[in-house]
Amino acid sequence: MTCIVGITDGRTVTVGGDSAGSDGWHVAVRSDSKVFQVGPYLMGFTTSYRMGQLLRYSLDVGEPDTWDVDRFMATTFIDAVRECLSRGGYARTTDGQEQGGQFLVGIHGRLYVVGDDYQIGHTISGYAAVGSGYLVALGSLHSTAKSALDSHARAVMALEAAAELTEGVRPPFTVVQSE
Repeated sequence: MTCIVGITDGRTVTVGGDSAGSDGWHVAVRSDSKVFQVGPYLMGFTTSYRMGQLLRYSLDVGEPDTWDVDRFMATTFIDAVRECLSRGGYARTTDGQEQGGQFLVGIHGRLYVVGDDYQIGHTISGYAAVGSGYLVALGSLHSTAKSALDSHARAVMALEAAAELTEGVRPPFTVVQSE
């Protein structure tokens, strides 16, 4: 239960997230953030705090060393994520398929959605959301796409909408932005 939002204009990436931790029956507001920066990467996770802790503190991957950032993310970056999650005891194999969790990654003005099956993607809309509040957040991000609001304000508005309309999404919100 969570909501992570990301916005990019092709140069700057903004990632925001809520503070709810839930086991399906109980929601607690946590002080450890779901949104952070590691080196040049902005990240925001859902699925599991353990996965987020591994990404934040154990992931070892350098900056893209090629002009083909998509290729780097789909190969070198994802290989490092898989190794990190496996080494940390988090990755699971179900019916022969290895699975991790969902998170957003911003790098070099690009915003990526990493899926449970480690596929990467990015939309042409310039925004994305994951977690239980993602549909509400996407509606908010869509409705403000052509507004004069900056990306920080748009991220907060999307998270506020998700907190208002989705069980398991709670403030305070953390928003980070690439330089």
